[in-house]
Amino acid sequence: MKFTELGLNETLLEAISFMNFEEATEIQEKAIPKILEGNDLIGCAQTGTGKTAAFVLPTLHQVIKNKTSGTSVLILVPTRELAIQIDQQIQGLAYFTETSSMAIFGGADGISWEQERRALSEGSDVIIATPGRLIGHLNNGYVKFDQVAHLILDEADRMLDIGFHDDLVKIISYLPKKRQSLLFSATMAPKIRTLAKEILNNPFEINISVSKPAEGVTQQVFLAHEEQKNAITKGILKDKDAYQSIIIFCATRRKVEQLSRKLKQWNFNCRGISSDYGQEERTQTLLDFKSRKLRILVATDVMSRGIDIKDINLVINYDVPGDAEDYVHRIGRTARASTKGMAITLVNEEEMYKFDRIEKLIERVLEKTQPPEHLGPGPEWKVDVRRKGGKKNFGGKKKFYSKNKGNAKKGPFKPKGGATKN
Repeated sequence: MKFTELGLNETLLEAISFMNFEEATEIQEKAIPKILEGNDLIGCAQTGTGKTAAFVLPTLHQVIKNKTSGTSVLILVPTRELAIQIDQQIQGLAYFTETSSMAIFGGADGISWEQERRALSEGSDVIIATPGRLIGHLNNGYVKFDQVAHLILDEADRMLDIGFHDDLVKIISYLPKKRQSLLFSATMAPKIRTLAKEILNNPFEINISVSKPAEGVTQQVFLAHEEQKNAITKGILKDKDAYQSIIIFCATRRKVEQLSRKLKQWNFNCRGISSDYGQEERTQTLLDFKSRKLRILVATDVMSRGIDIKDINLVINYDVPGDAEDYVHRIGRTARASTKGMAITLVNEEEMYKFDRIEKLIERVLEKTQPPEHLGPGPEWKVDVRRKGGKKNFGGKKKFYSKNKGNAKKGPFKPKGGATKN
């Protein structure tokens, strides 16, 4: 369906046309009409499906149609990066309108706090905020939310994972009871259902490709001892023509620092990003990566959702994520909007039970490849049944499997021929 068929304001359509968008994605086609009708809504869609525009466009339409002197839309998000991204998208879509927006997030300086205070007290049409920072302003008594007509919770599952439930409830208590509420999440866990019952009124529900990797992602798995991971990563990155924009995900901030330092020593154009870095540095790193001044970004899972950077053609899971659904969000950074991309995961013997859970979630068994011969054999694929329930195996000695057996094949760094896709 074309955007021109959705009943949106002409000035918004002009901005959409200026950005060279014509066809709505599935989540946009299903959500926009329902939001325009005034329904509360639960939208469950994976990363890269266009869900930000699915709620931004119809709420901007309502703001233009029913202009007030105060804040009309409140969007709550889990991270400062997502707040900035949504604010930038609103500025682009609202370019030909008189709609104002302000992103409110922690880690900023005193000047930013004063700018936020003015927006919250004098009225910006759209406020995009992280819960913790907004609570700080609410506690000072000057925030005016009496005209808020639209509440949007984006990445709601991530906000609950971080522990923002009580903050969300407190913030919502400051809003008018008569409002439209929209909840968007990549997963529909029981805690999301509980939150939806607390804040939504007879919501319409949309589910789009929940917990499955995008069709355009080619997935490859290397079985590797931990000490082999750096060398495998180096080999993958050497082909500068194959992959120009790369994200490498690590499990911890310490590993981000260690790996980014090692890659710099090997003269790769690389930088790390995690919550250990200052906000100004993180913002500049993202801008450089988005503009292709930076080829490789090494990140924690704070980057696995909500950062809209197009044309990422390689994601490397240096560590297997502990949550199977985070695997989908990580590799969802590539192959966005029906493009193609590569996702490579390095799995050591301690991570095999985690990857087994991932395969069950995506309902696909992926081919396992051994490291290149000059690095020596990796471990044999063997899932420890005692660990599949999530408990550590504290008994006995750690076993390392050195023979190339089973379904693991020897192979180069890049897939050849019929690569496994989902």
